[in-house]
Amino acid sequence: MEADLTGFNIDAPRWDQRTFLGRVKHFLNITDPRTVFVSEQELDWAKVMVEKSRMGVVPPGTQVEQLLYAKKLYDSAFHPDTGEKMNVIGRMSFQLPGGMIITGFMLQFYRTMPAVIFWQWVNQSFNALVNYTNRNAASPISVRQMTLSYFTATTTAVATAVGMNMLTKKAPPLVGRWVPFAAVAAANCVNIPMMRQQELIQGICVKDRNENEIGHSRRAAAIGITQVVISRITMSAPGMILLPVVMERLEKLHFMQKVKVLHAPLQVMLCGYFLIFMVPVACGLFPQKCELPVSYLEPELQDIIKAKYGELEPYVYFNKGL
Repeated sequence: MEADLTGFNIDAPRWDQRTFLGRVKHFLNITDPRTVFVSEQELDWAKVMVEKSRMGVVPPGTQVEQLLYAKKLYDSAFHPDTGEKMNVIGRMSFQLPGGMIITGFMLQFYRTMPAVIFWQWVNQSFNALVNYTNRNAASPISVRQMTLSYFTATTTAVATAVGMNMLTKKAPPLVGRWVPFAAVAAANCVNIPMMRQQELIQGICVKDRNENEIGHSRRAAAIGITQVVISRITMSAPGMILLPVVMERLEKLHFMQKVKVLHAPLQVMLCGYFLIFMVPVACGLFPQKCELPVSYLEPELQDIIKAKYGELEPYVYFNKGL
């Protein structure tokens, strides 16, 4: 029996995006790491299905479940602003496999200076690609700005890690295990604003409730970028704070001292368990489509909105990025 697709809106969220739980369910769906292994042909099929559904011309016999699956693949692999296919490593669905490997090795190899520098460099290279891939595409960034932000964030992470390693040499071993998290948090505070500096300089595109562009706001950009920084730090915090405590105790056990070669794979696996939950939780902390009172915008933008809408448009909306 053919499903009735009359009135079906493929862009309507399956879960209430005004609630934290609804957002977590949404991101649990689209950050599913299994989508990383979907073929290019299937991703292209998903895009075609989504576009046809928007035009109301889906092929006869199409089921709702097929459209929902196509939308899941589309949201996981295509940029929400441009509709272009994102590189695999930069997708949020790659945060689990990519993040668990890098974080696991950062937590394992924190004792020697060359290892600290190498893994912080690897992590910031990964973060820079993720930040660029998930930026608000309405604000383009030049190659020069990308290069500057990359080197600034990498330098910050390495300097923080090296400096804190030196300061904590006489501290309890557990304190030294927390150095990678401090470096990651500090670098996120630099990497994301630097990678998206164009939004802070020129403003981020704000729209009315009907998706009509109104103008650009620097204040909205500052809010969106701050929320992204908080989300990224939250994503890594549980694994990088709690896992060192677990490993500190496990490594004292007699049988663990006999299998030191398995310490790194174990940390990688445990990081994966944390990230399975923390990627959707961190992404869902704040709404993807931010709502901002007109009264908070720049005075000149407020004047434009009042002249065009009067008092009928109390809020503006923008995509904060991930």
